[in-house]
Amino acid sequence: MHVPDGFINAPTSAAAGVVAAGALAVSLRGARRELDERTAPLAGLVAAFIFAVQMLNFPVAAGTSGHLLGGALAAILVGPYTGVLCVSVVLLMQGILFADGGLTALGVNITDMAITTTVVAYAVFRGLVKVLPRRRRSVTVASFAAALLSVPAAAVVFTLIYAIGGTTDVSIGKVATAMIGVHVLIGIGEAAITALTVGAVIAVRPDLVYGARGLEQRLKLRVNGELVDAPAAEPAPAPVPAAARSSHRKLWITGLVASLILAGFVSFYASASPDGLEKVAHDQGIDQKEKPHANADSPLADYGVKDISDARLSGGLAGVIGVGVTVVVGSTVFWVVRRRRTDSDAPGSSVSQAA
Repeated sequence: MHVPDGFINAPTSAAAGVVAAGALAVSLRGARRELDERTAPLAGLVAAFIFAVQMLNFPVAAGTSGHLLGGALAAILVGPYTGVLCVSVVLLMQGILFADGGLTALGVNITDMAITTTVVAYAVFRGLVKVLPRRRRSVTVASFAAALLSVPAAAVVFTLIYAIGGTTDVSIGKVATAMIGVHVLIGIGEAAITALTVGAVIAVRPDLVYGARGLEQRLKLRVNGELVDAPAAEPAPAPVPAAARSSHRKLWITGLVASLILAGFVSFYASASPDGLEKVAHDQGIDQKEKPHANADSPLADYGVKDISDARLSGGLAGVIGVGVTVVVGSTVFWVVRRRRTDSDAPGSSVSQAA
């Protein structure tokens, strides 16, 4: 659903950029509360994994494909604020390095693909978790539903943005019907990928899944014939055990290797059909005023390495480079955010004044 340059006029694109910038500023502050020494590296990995899986277009209808948006997955794994930043890092790397998604439309893409999907998905997820049994399986079920609804929500937001600032005269009703219809189908794929990934992580390290925090059932004691909650245990101040650190490291390495394999090898077998937005834009005439990408001559444009004629090698190498750059940039961003939290929490960071 990457919106190219020319679909949305300049004033609307600028307004979306302001909205995106404001949301990113809020997310940077919110991410300080979500990230710690364990989850900051995971957030960088989540960004790289989303980049890799977005290369795997899957068929959804005749001549149409879809791909992961990633907002639901990121929000549930590392938190909604950090999730917005994860998807935004991916969109930035794709726009600058791979000429995927217009640069003037970056604000539109962040608003649509990062903010909308994350906010909608996490709201649905939290609502379901509150009413479902407090079990790990409930997290997976809620993840599926949240991801399923987040994709058509993004289609609705794109339609609204197009209604405000579209550059072609196309019936909004037709755009809405086509966009929502195809993205409901894409949402099924998004839901399956999200649920499988969250389920896999929660099976080995449930403590690292942000959406699973606080779901442990309290121990019940029978007092005078009635079941009551047992007193909460005092938190142990002991450092993280070496076994847990080793498990965390193994999870990170496994996730990175999986991302490299998906982007470097599996992506060659992805569907070559246009994605939902591209198909709708072509069929409805939205793309009549599409502009060439400013970085169309990038060495990695269109997810291929320039001057390498072998398609498999070119695409695979581009995918590996993309994963590597995304994990480095993402990890750096989240390390800085966590470092600022650590500095602000350090003794002497604030001065108390006596009355």
